[in-house]
Amino acid sequence: MALLRPSVRRAARLRPRERRPPGLALLALALAVPVAGCAPAAASAPGSASSRSALHGVVPESPAPRPRFTLTDTSGARYDLARRTRGRVTLVFWGYTHCDDTCPTTMADIATALRRQPAALRRSVTVVFVTTDPARDTAPVLRHWLDRFDPAFVGLLGTPGQLATAAKRSGVPPPTVRPTRGGGYAVDHFAGVTAYGRDDRVAVVYPTGAVPGDYAADLPSLVKEKSS
Repeated sequence: MALLRPSVRRAARLRPRERRPPGLALLALALAVPVAGCAPAAASAPGSASSRSALHGVVPESPAPRPRFTLTDTSGARYDLARRTRGRVTLVFWGYTHCDDTCPTTMADIATALRRQPAALRRSVTVVFVTTDPARDTAPVLRHWLDRFDPAFVGLLGTPGQLATAAKRSGVPPPTVRPTRGGGYAVDHFAGVTAYGRDDRVAVVYPTGAVPGDYAADLPSLVKEKSS
């Protein structure tokens, strides 16, 4: 898919203080944010959920907990997301390496935002990329692709069934395969970035159209928040 036109990208960005009813943040974005076939700004002060209202994305009124699922990382080891990232600010994105617009743009934007942070803060943030294309995204392919953005990014793989379970537990629609011309295929997937806070709950969901400055402005506040 081609990149969203500038006017569409602006329309996709949600007001910093926009909020959703309890439990509906990711579902609402699944409907409002375009899925990709390869398809915002002042930092908030640390503290309660209400202090997150200035974050650049959708802030749920009743944040869902960090999902519990286990996939395989690019080293071949089992990766229990909830256990390995407990108490850490974690950005999770679903995508695939053959995506030619949304996926590389999002990962590049996050990498750019992290480079703007002090080293100590960067070490406090985990970025997880879950492939939606296990047939083509082997561990070496995914690792090589992620290293283009940041070698510290975690890449996760799994069977279609495992990915469907992980998506369900994350509150996002499972990826679906769509045939393309010439006998190929594309993968439609949730195109938002879900940020989990140090309290192990969803802090904010960034829709398609978020820019490096959005992440960069929010990360210091998310890292400073105390776990409940």
